[in-house]
Amino acid sequence: MANGAGVLIVGEVAGRELAGITGELLGVGRKLANARGEELLAVFLGSGIGATAAGAFAQGADKVYVVDNSLLASYQPESYAAAMERVCAELTPGILLMGATYMGRDLAPKLACRLKTGLATDCVALNIDPQTRGMLATRAAYGAKAMAEVDCGTVRPAMASVKTKSQEPLEPDSSRRGAVVPIAVQLNAALAKTQVVNRVTVEVKGIRLEDARIVVGGGRGLGSIANWKSLEALAADLKGAVGSTRGACDEGYCEMATQLGITAKSIAPELYIAVGISGASQHMGGVSFSKHIVCINKDAESPVFKLSQYGVVGKWEDVLPAFHRKVKELLAG
Repeated sequence: MANGAGVLIVGEVAGRELAGITGELLGVGRKLANARGEELLAVFLGSGIGATAAGAFAQGADKVYVVDNSLLASYQPESYAAAMERVCAELTPGILLMGATYMGRDLAPKLACRLKTGLATDCVALNIDPQTRGMLATRAAYGAKAMAEVDCGTVRPAMASVKTKSQEPLEPDSSRRGAVVPIAVQLNAALAKTQVVNRVTVEVKGIRLEDARIVVGGGRGLGSIANWKSLEALAADLKGAVGSTRGACDEGYCEMATQLGITAKSIAPELYIAVGISGASQHMGGVSFSKHIVCINKDAESPVFKLSQYGVVGKWEDVLPAFHRKVKELLAG
């Protein structure tokens, strides 16, 4: 694929809607395609998803393709890799983007191996080199203590997986429409080395952490499960959600599903309030795309202050109740 052209994103769906990561991929993909003067393509793998896939036009895609096969109804590594290899052979993209999601983190390296190309993983920024027209991928390195820029060079397709919540989707334009093009792929059920035998849906009470406009995060410094309830009460009044550090999860104050960090969930709320969090790079890598970060910590030298717009030096036991009372007062007024 030395002469590949076009930017291809691998979209994902959630039920009957495009998954959030799809909008992010289309947003950054549109930027790259414009910089190279090429088309933005989107492909979806699944069963009966043509109508949902058509929504990609409004979010920036020039062409939308679907591989519709009952064997692709849910993610299965070998089948998806074989299908995407066929897609790439037909479309010959110059750039191929996936989300750093459950599916993308598993599928991207498998496909890169099949295509004999490189892969930049968990990228937070993608750009085009104006001289070479090659893709430049920025990703965290050394536990998010530094950022590395990867020059993808002349390999085609240049591949990258994009960290969730790191890109801005485009404003939907309902006037952008088109026909979804099917791609026929012959698959053998014997390809699959694993089989999904059961699915367990975890119910989320209140607002999903990834969707919350305000997130209150707590660390090991909270000290107990009883103290953790203070964060939950504040988040409830702010109509937000509660996040955590690995230390808080290890102490049993909260569920692992609330953990934020470069190896856990990434968020991009309007406001992130860090309570009793030191600011370790692993955790801050998952919240760094927050619009505003406010922290409460008794250690004035804590790294979290360097990454916060506003910070209060003091014991959270003294600061948080006063802050919560003020919130209640403002909400009541």
